[in-house]
Amino acid sequence: MGRLGFSTTESARLLLLGVLALSVVLAEQEGENLSGLSTNPDKAIFAVRENGTTCLMVEFAVRFLVPYDVLALNGIDLISEQAAFTLPRNAEIEGKCGSTESEIHISWKNNAYTLRIYFSKEFRDKGIEVWKISKVQFVYDTSETSHFINAYNPGKHTASTHRLSALVTPAGQSYLCTAQQTLTLISSDHQKGVTVSMYDIQIQPFDIASDFMFSESYKCITDQRERLEETLPLILGFILALIIVITLTVYHFHLKLTANQPQLPRDRSMYKNM
Repeated sequence: MGRLGFSTTESARLLLLGVLALSVVLAEQEGENLSGLSTNPDKAIFAVRENGTTCLMVEFAVRFLVPYDVLALNGIDLISEQAAFTLPRNAEIEGKCGSTESEIHISWKNNAYTLRIYFSKEFRDKGIEVWKISKVQFVYDTSETSHFINAYNPGKHTASTHRLSALVTPAGQSYLCTAQQTLTLISSDHQKGVTVSMYDIQIQPFDIASDFMFSESYKCITDQRERLEETLPLILGFILALIIVITLTVYHFHLKLTANQPQLPRDRSMYKNM
């Protein structure tokens, strides 16, 4: 009976495969649905974790507006309808985390719908590092009848963005925005435009320092403008009130100074006759 042996090259190869397999196990990534923590019934919270640590978090409400064709009453012509629905809180989560690229996949209705969001890091002017949403895909099945009623030629379609650079945020910070952010995706179903609207957003795909905790927030320009519009009348009102107070104070002092001065008679002819 011969001995079973391995050459040095084969042993090195087996060792390398073992290390790679171990690294895959050690870098295990899993998705978690934390929507139950939100008091807003429309808002979902999802996280991707790597080795038991949060590496990506999204908190938002999402609305979809998807056009599709139905057969007209004459049985010949096609007319366009629109399916409107929201992202459910009980969706299933998958994702990947990396140092410069991350992604999250959100699926529901037995994978009839899947929203994929891709993130990337890059350096801008003056060496400033930022992250952004670089791509959004939405897979939907028009044979799913809860939203698509009597769809013509039903089946799965994929809608995608092109050359997207959205929600640009300084590295190490989370993106925070109450205002609605709308994206238009082009569908494989005859180039139809699918609208994806996100609001009440907080997202961080990189550099999360504490488990299940967003880092310092970067507020979107829309929220900053709305905040300014809300506070501007108060600021103007305060300035106007201050001007009135200063004017009244100056007038009051003027009256006091005038009252303390000796009053000369207006008709000075009496002095000439003396």
